[in-house]
Amino acid sequence: MKNIEIKTDMIQLDQFLKWADVIESGGQIRPLLDEKRIFVNGTLCLAKRKQLHAGDIVDIKGIGTYKLTGE
Repeated sequence: MKNIEIKTDMIQLDQFLKWADVIESGGQIRPLLDEKRIFVNGTLCLAKRKQLHAGDIVDIKGIGTYKLTGE
């Protein structure tokens, strides 16, 4: 699991994936969502603008697991 520090109270999933260098542009999230590969705190996520907070865990099947940490 890789820890990724966010500097705000909240970040949207698509922005987080860019911040974590998982995707280069927001449009690249669609295939991951369509293939049902993204889980947030163990629950399937289908919303690219899902709000994430420090402590959340994002698991992307076939790519990796990320834990959001605060400042």
